[in-house]
Amino acid sequence: MQKLRRPVLALLMAGATLGVGAASGLMPAWAGTSTKPSTAQNSALSGELFHLILIGELELRAQNPGAAYQLLLDAARRSKEEALFRRATDIAVEARAGDQALSAVQAWRVAAPKSLDALRYEVQLLIALNRVGDTVEPLKTLLGLIPPADRAGGLLALPRTLGRGAKPEAIVGVVERVVAPYQKDADPAVAAAAWVALARARLAAERVDESLAALQSAQQVQPQSEAAVLLALELMSKAQPVAEPMVQRYLKAQGPAGGSTLNAVRLIYARGLAGQERHGEALGLLQTVTREAPDLTEAWLTLGALQFELRQYTESEQTLGEFLVRSERAGALASGHPDTVEADDADRPDGRPDPQSELRRQRSQAMMVLSQAAEKRGDLRAAEAWLDRIEEAPALLLQSRRATLMAQRGDVDGARRLLQDLPADTPEAARGKLMAEATLLREAKRWGQADAVLQGAEELFPNDVDVLYERAMLAEKRQRYEEMEVLLRKVIQLQPQHHHAYNALGYTLADRNVRLPEARALIQRALELAPGEPYLLDSLGWVAYRMGRHQEALEALQTAYASRPDPEIGAHLGEVLWVMGRKDEAARVWREVQQRDAANEVLQETLQRLKIRL
Repeated sequence: MQKLRRPVLALLMAGATLGVGAASGLMPAWAGTSTKPSTAQNSALSGELFHLILIGELELRAQNPGAAYQLLLDAARRSKEEALFRRATDIAVEARAGDQALSAVQAWRVAAPKSLDALRYEVQLLIALNRVGDTVEPLKTLLGLIPPADRAGGLLALPRTLGRGAKPEAIVGVVERVVAPYQKDADPAVAAAAWVALARARLAAERVDESLAALQSAQQVQPQSEAAVLLALELMSKAQPVAEPMVQRYLKAQGPAGGSTLNAVRLIYARGLAGQERHGEALGLLQTVTREAPDLTEAWLTLGALQFELRQYTESEQTLGEFLVRSERAGALASGHPDTVEADDADRPDGRPDPQSELRRQRSQAMMVLSQAAEKRGDLRAAEAWLDRIEEAPALLLQSRRATLMAQRGDVDGARRLLQDLPADTPEAARGKLMAEATLLREAKRWGQADAVLQGAEELFPNDVDVLYERAMLAEKRQRYEEMEVLLRKVIQLQPQHHHAYNALGYTLADRNVRLPEARALIQRALELAPGEPYLLDSLGWVAYRMGRHQEALEALQTAYASRPDPEIGAHLGEVLWVMGRKDEAARVWREVQQRDAANEVLQETLQRLKIRL
């Protein structure tokens, strides 16, 4: 019998790859080439080996995977053909025989010591068999064999590769041993990647201080490491302020010619700052990004949303209008690209939404904010028109906005029916409906009806802190202060980290000018839980003012107003300035507030009480 060539072997095995074929795909691209057979080469399979392969495949078809595995593994050992080792391994995995699959892979490695595929299979099998500690040797070997240009990516992928089902502490031990040889690599990118991999593994194990130390080492080795700054941004989002200087050092190291990566980092950083209520800093950074990278459409969306939050409604509408124009252009370009024509119906293997769907979601977000901005201007028709253009939004959110506009026209009862008619197939949906209805009634100043709705919600969802907190705020509106205090203290008992409850109770005491030392202690506790939040600083400034500590009050209120120029904070700041004799400054602040929100109740009450006309 003539000797078979590899193409014949490939035909014989075509379409038969099972199990690990998919599992090996879990390994990152850095781990090597595809598991598909390489370009055809001459092979030396004898008639006897061909017979073994054929019988093995027939045994598999006859539902005898054990016999098939033995025959094909025997053929692989004789021929040293990688495709046969791979086939025997796949059969064992499909039969859920993990130990046999691992034996096949280990035999494969003996036959082909430099096979990247064999190493990848072994790592995946050891992880699947919950033997993460045994992956150290194959991972070290794999990293040593892959091209140097891919090594940094390989190191960065380690925590994710190992993290499927393994205990975080076990992963830390493996990563520490695998990356150790590369932490002083001559290539800064490789050395930094080694430290970042270790930092990420430690973070997953909740060893935050050690994670930060590794991250600092990464940045020392390579100040411009993108992986390091992205992890630093992630740590910032987890309330780790020590990570922020790393982000700032990265931005400084990039310089003005940092390009798209620099502006992407700026965008993420700005979002983090906004999340920390540091709106002034976030605003400046976003303006820089939109100026230097105008095609980064997400920056326009984030800037417009932040401007709305800061009650800069005209600027918000202009910014979001620019976002819609640019995103429509970007969507048209993407839809005309051959790789994205079928994007709407395609499943993305990385789990991320397809670009077209994400673009529709972002455009819907922008239109929702534009609807709210039009409402603030009193243009209810424009507000409804924006809602009509929205393609993707949760039904409750969309109907809540429609109900709000209906209530603005005076039909509060019709607005309630609109919300009540929404389906409530799950407890979450039922709760959401009740909370939306209560919010609608609160905004219509139907406080008694709103409280009745929330009492119904409390019966369905006892000890729900959001329901209790909303009830407390309604009690404050109705000047039922004892009831409010009971509710807020219950919130604190159920959720001791609820800084809003501490603040609300402290501020209300300060505003009534009673129990001021207790009010101050409550607000300081809130600030311990949420350092630097402007509304909490406003409360701290207000209680200091009530206690006669004017300079202390001024400093807290100026910090709060600089971060978030909110009308209520501005009204308080103006009053403190006025009482301190700095009347021109007070008038300037009040005029700023008046331009943003002339109907603000706190501003109006302040001006009337002090008998001031601007």
